[in-house]
Amino acid sequence: MKRILTALAATAFAGCAALSAGAVPSKAETLKIGLLATLSGPPAVLGQHMRDGFLLGVKEADGRLGGLETEVIVVDDELKPDAAITKVQGLLERDKVDMMAGVVFSNVMMAVYRPIIESETIFIGANSGPSPIAGRGCSPYFFSTSWQNDQNHEVMGRYASDQNYGNVIVMAPNYQAGKDAIAGFKRHFRGNVVDEIYTKLGQLDFSAEIARIADEQPDAVFTFMPGGMGVNLVKQYSQAGLNGLIPFLSAFTVDETTLPATRDMAVGLYGGAQWAANLDNEANNKFVRDFENEYGYAPSLYAAQGYDAARLIHEAVKLNNGISDKQGLLATLNAAPFESVRGDFRFNSNQFPIQDFYLVQAVQRSKDVYITEAVEKVFDDVGDSYAGSCRM
Repeated sequence: MKRILTALAATAFAGCAALSAGAVPSKAETLKIGLLATLSGPPAVLGQHMRDGFLLGVKEADGRLGGLETEVIVVDDELKPDAAITKVQGLLERDKVDMMAGVVFSNVMMAVYRPIIESETIFIGANSGPSPIAGRGCSPYFFSTSWQNDQNHEVMGRYASDQNYGNVIVMAPNYQAGKDAIAGFKRHFRGNVVDEIYTKLGQLDFSAEIARIADEQPDAVFTFMPGGMGVNLVKQYSQAGLNGLIPFLSAFTVDETTLPATRDMAVGLYGGAQWAANLDNEANNKFVRDFENEYGYAPSLYAAQGYDAARLIHEAVKLNNGISDKQGLLATLNAAPFESVRGDFRFNSNQFPIQDFYLVQAVQRSKDVYITEAVEKVFDDVGDSYAGSCRM
């Protein structure tokens, strides 16, 4: 467990930190947050981006989210659901955190979600959005600053249809997020899915799957392979000579977490996303500039979601004059009283975002920097397909 104390030293500036609205919380009131992220193995870069975005948001609040001295306890879930449950229990029972945040992978989210919300601990999800918790399993204690799992993949289903791709092979890891990814793609794809390939989570050798794709010769391939899986798949796909022959469509596969490794092999590839560095609004321009200055690398959507999670907490706690009134804080969080780096942002009835989604493309920004840029808005102000099943 890595404990990061984000509160500033007791300086005159920190002591005089003022709130822009409402009464100043009691000096004795503090805020302790457990941040759960995958920080081990090939997917660790995803958790790193999310963690760094969140901690940047805390730093920009001078270590005092909502005016409260803030401690963030960063915990590595190791991409192991059993280990994650044990660590969450420690955060809730031993560390007595006031809030939980984070979670990258859906198998971890499905393991820790119930223990957290049953403890009536406010939980700000900053990535994973499995369909069960967006629908019947929704909770007033859970808010997402990312998306529901299906949604970025829906962008690519619509794009594939607009490109008149008649026959497509889809491929994803065999776990909840992978199943949601394919469901999302198929929801807006009008052609034929000629093959569905499910791989092991964490798989790094795709030679057999690439051989199947080469044999079947579809009009396009759609895939969801985050982190190291995406790096290896893009490299092996390019090395097999398929880049120029069969269009490669994806989400969470070609982004700022994988582009430093795939570089030119990924340039020009399309994906679906709700955020990109070139979204032109004041909050995003500041975030991208500050993130790169702080960490020395280009942020991804994982970083943007982590940053938004911290900003949401900051503004809600500030407006609620602290955290002692939990019901008031839940209502204030639901109002989404912050300026998102995405621009338009509000919560749906299931407390997942209503937001815009874009077709993005991998580009080379400078000699050694590769990023994704939004090239077209595909969906405007949309919620997910499961909100109607939420009974809050």
